[in-house]
Amino acid sequence: MRPPPLRPWPLPPLSSTCWEGNAVDEPGGEMPVKGTTLDLIAEEVSACRKCPLAGSRTKAVPGEGPGNARMMFVGEAPGRDEDLSGRPFVGRGGKLLSAALETVGTSRKEVFITNVVKCRPPRNRVPLKLERDTCKGAHLTRELETLGPKVVVLLGRTASFSMQGVRALGEVRGKLIERDGRTYLSTYHPAAILRNPRLRSTFEGDLKTALAASRRNKPPK
Repeated sequence: MRPPPLRPWPLPPLSSTCWEGNAVDEPGGEMPVKGTTLDLIAEEVSACRKCPLAGSRTKAVPGEGPGNARMMFVGEAPGRDEDLSGRPFVGRGGKLLSAALETVGTSRKEVFITNVVKCRPPRNRVPLKLERDTCKGAHLTRELETLGPKVVVLLGRTASFSMQGVRALGEVRGKLIERDGRTYLSTYHPAAILRNPRLRSTFEGDLKTALAASRRNKPPK
């Protein structure tokens, strides 16, 4: 007698809710919910070949955080640790940022973190205009429009220049600036704090300003 045909083991139905609230180990936060536009953007980032940086990267680094975050942080580009892990701000600068967020009364799990460019430039050089413009148009602008954060915190000169056209960080640092219907605040990049720890109190003061702005008119829990 022939044995009965093998039947595949039944799989549970796909549901975006199975991804909600899955936090990753510090210094990371919550990954975007599976099936949302942010998740689709992340998949496109991981497969992106739109500029020459794709040829030298280990992993592309999409933004990371909850889809309802009221604060969005934008850095310059992934570094070595981010290039290896595929996640933003996981090195020394990321640990400093996570600690600063805790100090001012929030956490990394409550904010969205990304970079102007999603691939590490060779030898950590400043991203070229072609790289910045390509990645901003293909990914960063869509992350911003999809998330719709209350406040966008620009970390360092490259992020401030890319998003606001400001060449001198000192001209805008710590100020809430309305532009194209959004509120921006520029501050130091965590790497600058590592080089000069005396800037940390100023950095944390800027984060407090951004946090307070993000919580205005926040609906009660």
